Amino acid sequence: MAPENRAWLQLSVCSLAAVVLLAGCASKKPAYSDEAFKPDTQFSRRIEGSGEVVCWSVKRAFLTQGYMLERSSDAVILTGAKDVQTADDTNETLRLQATCVDNRDGTSTVFASASHEVSKVQNVKQSVSAGVGIATVTVPAGSEKVLRPISRATIKDAAFYQRFYALVQSFAEQEKRAPDQEKRAR
Repeated sequence: MAPENRAWLQLSVCSLAAVVLLAGCASKKPAYSDEAFKPDTQFSRRIEGSGEVVCWSVKRAFLTQGYMLERSSDAVILTGAKDVQTADDTNETLRLQATCVDNRDGTSTVFASASHEVSKVQNVKQSVSAGVGIATVTVPAGSEKVLRPISRATIKDAAFYQRFYALVQSFAEQEKRAPDQEKRAR
């Protein structure tokens, strides 16, 4: 094969590879494009009990499982976080947020959404800048170890939410039985 033909063939192959690579990147769908907006999902559940009883049961569910509650200006929204160190340099955080709504028919709806974040200790290079205007000089100044998030995602596992709602329902049933037990004790 002549050298000019070989060069043309190499250029064509490289161009074709670039087009395929770019097409692959361009065809990647954003996460929101598959959002279904269905009425029945793992993110909400109807629970037997008044809003007061069910919201207290949600709080008990958080606390009994080791979630630290975050203070909120909105009393209806409960947010809890639990950290687990899975390795010397890795930390995982579960964050669960729940909202209770009294349906005024003896039931309440609990809306819950959880996220899972993985963070790792990483070395971050530091630098120092000195100067005025365009005459600024930046020089390396060592590195520091910091805990940085490497992934974060909403938990979509229906079984995870089922376990949470089952615990809330259990506590709500205990609350409903408590007055009956007090009456029988008298």
